[in-house]
Formats: sequence, C-alpha cells, structure tokens
Amino acid sequence: SIGGAGNGVGVAAFQMNRPVVRLPPQRQLLRSGGVATSMVSLSGLRLSCQLQMSASSSSSNLKLEQKTWMFQYQNNRNIQYPIAYEVASNPDNTNKDVVPILLLNGFGVGSFHQHRLMRQLLEQQRQSQQSTLNDKQLVVYGIDYLGQGKSWPTNCNDGQSDDERNLGYSADMWLDQLTQFIQEVIVPTSSTGKVHICGNSVGGYLATILTFRHPSLVSSLCLLNATPVWGLNLPFWDGKLPAPPVPKAIGRALFDTIRDENVVDQYLDVAYVHREAFDGSFDDSFDGSWGSGDDVVVVGKGVDLGSKIIGCTEGNGGHAAFASILWSPPASQVGGDDEQCPSPSSPMGFYDALEQLPVDVLLLFGSDDQWCTPAVAKRMHTTLARGRNGSAQQRYVALDNVGHCPNHEASTAVAKVLLPWIEDSLVLPDIINKPIVVHEPWGNVSIREVSLEESEKLSVVDRIVSQMVG
Repeated sequence: SIGGAGNGVGVAAFQMNRPVVRLPPQRQLLRSGGVATSMVSLSGLRLSCQLQMSASSSSSNLKLEQKTWMFQYQNNRNIQYPIAYEVASNPDNTNKDVVPILLLNGFGVGSFHQHRLMRQLLEQQRQSQQSTLNDKQLVVYGIDYLGQGKSWPTNCNDGQSDDERNLGYSADMWLDQLTQFIQEVIVPTSSTGKVHICGNSVGGYLATILTFRHPSLVSSLCLLNATPVWGLNLPFWDGKLPAPPVPKAIGRALFDTIRDENVVDQYLDVAYVHREAFDGSFDDSFDGSWGSGDDVVVVGKGVDLGSKIIGCTEGNGGHAAFASILWSPPASQVGGDDEQCPSPSSPMGFYDALEQLPVDVLLLFGSDDQWCTPAVAKRMHTTLARGRNGSAQQRYVALDNVGHCPNHEASTAVAKVLLPWIEDSLVLPDIINKPIVVHEPWGNVSIREVSLEESEKLSVVDRIVSQMVG
C-alpha cells in the first residue's frame, strides 16, 4: 500500500529484476530444460512466460503457491501479458464448499505485502471452534498488477518494446486485468461464483470501481484505508507508451527520486506507526509466524520492506510505467455489469461508485493513517449509508495504533474482524461498545466499531480534509 493518498500518486510502478532465486542452504533448486520447480523461499521469485516456474511455501500445513496467468489486454492488439499471482490455502481442509478472498495491493508493492494477512486468515480459521466457516474451504488470492511487483510485459525496454507499445498503465487497464482474473481463475473454483474482495490503499479504489461495474462477481467488499483517488491525470498525454520526451524525462527523474533508499525509508516511517513492522525485525513472509494470543513466537529475522520495494525497481520497464501512471486518467464511467468499452472522456468518481454499491461493505481503517485519516473513513461511511438507503450493510471498524497498511501492520487484527465479516456481515464481534485489544508483535491494536452517528459528526476541519483527499 505504498501510495500517498494526499497527492494521489505515492510510490508506484516498481519492477522485479531478472529471475534470481535465493534458497535456504538446506533446500535445492532443480533445473531441467529451463523448467524449475522447488519448495523455496518466496522472496525474489519471478514468474514469466520465458521461465516456467512454480513454487510453493508451506508452514504448519498451510500452503502458498506462486502461479502465472496470462492476461489478454483487449485494447492493446490482443497481446498477452504474464501476471504473477499467489494462492494460499490449508491442504488439510478438503471441504468442497470454497470461499475465495482476493487481496488487492496498493502502489509499489506486490502480493508479498499480503503474506502476513494470508497466513492469519487461514490460521485463525483453523483455530476457530464455532465459526460456520469451518465447514468451508478458505482460499486466499494475491495478485500483482501489470507494471507492479512481478507482473511485467515481456522484454521491457523503457516503453519501446513491441509488448509495451500502446500500453497505458491506467486504472481501466488494471480493472480489466482484475475482472478477467476473477472470471477466469477465481469464479470457476468458487462455490457461489463470487469472491470477497479486500483492497488496501489504491487496491481499495480499484475494488470499489470493480464492484460497481461487476456486482455479480462480488460477495462482499472490505476497504483497508482505501485511497479515493487515482494518480495525477496530467495533461497533454494519455499515458500510452512510448512516452513523449517531456513526460519521459519527468517520470524518469521522479522515479529515481522515490526509489532512493532514504526516501523509501522516510515514506514507510510515515505510512506505519511501528518501524518494527517493516524494518525486518519480524519476518513478514508466509512462513513467518507469531501467536494470535499473548505469547509471541517469531520465526527468523525478516527482510525489511524497503529492500523489497527497492529490489522491484531495477528492471527495464519501471521508468516508463511510472510516467504512464502519472499521466493516465482515472477509471471510466461504466457499470452494472455493462460490457461496453469504457469511455476515457467520462471518469468515474470514487464516491459516486461507492454510494451505488449493492453489496455489503466493511470499512476497516488504521486510525493513525496520516493520508486516509478517520475523516476520510467517516465520509465513506456516511456516503454508503446515504446512497443505499438500507439496501446493503455498511460497517466502519477503526484500528487504533495502526497506519496506512493494516494488512501488513495489523494482520492479526484485520483477520479477527474480516473472518466473521465474511461469515456474516451482520454478526461481527461485539465491539461497538467494548473495544477488543489484539496483540501484534510490535504493539497492541485496539479494535472498535464507529457508529453512523459518530461518522456524521464531522468537524469543519474534517470535512475539508476529507474533500481534499478525493
């Protein structure tokens, strides 16, 4: 969720290096004819159509698989792009009633930013004794947007390659990717033909517009400190590569600035309340674990998040992708499962889409976010209640002592609320009158529900702030 909501840009468009696999000493990688399979550590692993690689990581019988899906972008000469995605599950759970959850990232990170939450969702489901979800198989998906993490056009060349030509890294392109992914990968395995979507930062923006366009695909929606804005939508270029000289030069200079080690570290210091949550003090891989009770068990020392982000910026497509994102327009106005091509001339406002969503929506916000402040969450809360007139549920749960990335900084707390929400949106834990305190390795998180009456009492300053951020 490396996105600055204040200006709608954030740290964006990172690219992985060429395939580099670092293995623990006790494990081996087997290569044969360009095909590699292994039980390996997940960091630094890239999947592409050139190197067919499958990987899985398991911990306490929980399993994480890395896979590749080919995205055919209709608006760019029907070229197929390799998209990296991950699937987390409990192999011991053989129930045929599958409940899928799709976790959507913010700018600048890949699905590695979701590993803590993936594990907590599966672990807490397994530990629960009374949940009706025990009779179902929970499957958690993570995906890297094209031009982020490990999902990139083949043979990137600073926007000049055949696969990059006429490609715009826009909201509509990412929404097209996500819609196809749900339809082709998730829906065929889902017992209901739908998916629960949970989006952080710009992932919340995308999840909202996607749900507005295709409500028949979505069981429920959870917004984790969602940013209600998209990029800068700068003039004089539509964001389709290759970039003109001026946007190319500006994009290159800004990209090199934001991927500086000190800049990334300063950004994370603002985005998080606790340094220990991102500086490598605690492992954030799928294998890394800690207890959800009072006793904390840390397995190994993790890789700091800043290094993972910087490591994603050294390929040949990052500069061009970043410039494209800065200039590309917000999502187009098309909805209601309408299959017509979106029109760039009619942008879809975030709040306009939000107030028309026909599904249940959970707002789960870190209260110490300096960009998407509680005032922003309250505006979303009142927008949902005002626009839908009781046709669907909306709940706002605040996570005190948490910043912009609850999925990574408070995964235990998020899972504790998200699981009962998925089970039944009307039967959340009794937290509206008595806050629940959940222990994370770096500090306690207080969970409390915010009533609609409280959300409606916005001060003048809060109203101004919420209007400034979207």
